[in-house]
Amino acid sequence: MSAVQRHRAGSAHDRRGWRGLLRGLVTVALVLTVSAVSIGAIASWQLTRTLVANSVSIDNGHAPVPNIAALSGGFNVMLVGEDNAPGQHGWGSARQSTQNDVDIVVHVAADHRSGVVLSIPRDLVIDHPQCEDPTTKQVFPPMLQQPLNTAFMRGGLGCVVATTSRLTGLTIPYAALFSFSSTVAMADAVGGVPVCVTKAIDDPYSGLKLPAGRSVITGRTALAYLRSRHGVGDGSDLARISSQQAYMSSLMRKMTSSSTLTSPTRLYTLAATAAHTVTLSTSLASIDTMVSMLLAVKDIPTNRFVFVQYPTRPDPANLNKVVPDPYLAPLLLKRISTDQPVRLDHAASGYSTTVVKAPAHHAATSTPTPSPTSTARQPAALSGLNGQTAAQQTCSVAFHG
Repeated sequence: MSAVQRHRAGSAHDRRGWRGLLRGLVTVALVLTVSAVSIGAIASWQLTRTLVANSVSIDNGHAPVPNIAALSGGFNVMLVGEDNAPGQHGWGSARQSTQNDVDIVVHVAADHRSGVVLSIPRDLVIDHPQCEDPTTKQVFPPMLQQPLNTAFMRGGLGCVVATTSRLTGLTIPYAALFSFSSTVAMADAVGGVPVCVTKAIDDPYSGLKLPAGRSVITGRTALAYLRSRHGVGDGSDLARISSQQAYMSSLMRKMTSSSTLTSPTRLYTLAATAAHTVTLSTSLASIDTMVSMLLAVKDIPTNRFVFVQYPTRPDPANLNKVVPDPYLAPLLLKRISTDQPVRLDHAASGYSTTVVKAPAHHAATSTPTPSPTSTARQPAALSGLNGQTAAQQTCSVAFHG
């Protein structure tokens, strides 16, 4: 039995997971920015009030990070998907606590010419820092070797950010929190997301039913696709991350190339949906900040926006869990922290997705052709990573497909 198969087998009846929503922060920024121009100042003001009212602090008991008005360099944003959110019903069996079931860091390089979307497995066993509950002010001491998805119950979004920052070494001043219901609402608001599967899928655990080939999914079907583990790849939680990345890259292409951006009605619907269903950090709940982020990322070529899994190995103490790969993880994090583009090799799509269209070397706007000198300076591909670029169109491989 392979290491990944053991990881799958140990959690075969776990129905908690879902994999997450989108490369969403940039999408929300784009939506709110354009809606502010198209719909007018009154609507923009109303959305801002909602964003601020629904925002939460992520300072984790420390002095708050100053709000940055103009993002002239690189930045990092944490996207968290919560499982068993308070007030959520009809999503499976109730559990005793809310967990951070989706953990994604979006990194934009200082030169605004490349970006990395790093998905970190929920079952990654790591050390955790001290955390403080922002509501009760209860302080939780540091702990050793616990799964990442236990961070939320120790201090909410701020604790997830602090734990991820400790793991990656990255400063993360911005964050957004998504629930099951916000996943459904955003998929509907965008008008559906195109996905592809190699064979028909009927997964009773997540409720996903899709025919072979391409489908445009909305609402609960989109949520089921993002949650489905038993229907894709080898049935493991790691395989599900690849489906999530295929979804996010498809959403990014749709948001930057379709008629979505020319429809004021669609834009306002997206903006209002995001404002009412997505919880932002107080540092992010500002249209000015989102505008600055949008301007920083709008010209990054899709083939230089990379979706990648955090490198792991099976946990020797518990084969249902994973631990950081001691060789590959530091190499990846060094590239991210030093703004070197992350390049994937030909085998990066792994065992759960397959590339159906080669990368399109274009951006939202025209991109200068790199000189031979700049091309020569590009770092080599990191062999062993799993992921894809935003330009690659991929299909999820059906379980046993």
